[in-house]
Amino acid sequence: MLGSEQLEELVSLINAMDRATLTEQFRAYPTRFPLDLTDEFLQTASIDRLRHIFLALCLQNQRMPRCAA
Repeated sequence: MLGSEQLEELVSLINAMDRATLTEQFRAYPTRFPLDLTDEFLQTASIDRLRHIFLALCLQNQRMPRCAA
């Protein structure tokens, strides 16, 4: 379980990510379930939507991303 400090760090980290970094994270992030996001979706979805989805992914997997923004 991520602690409150880790949650704040996670939100700040994801908020600082640009589209390229988020795309890399979606490709490399280890999940417990298959993640199928098309290149078209990653290129056309709003940056806020991508950040929201990635935050949900991190919370579901209870794991911080491996790289910093």
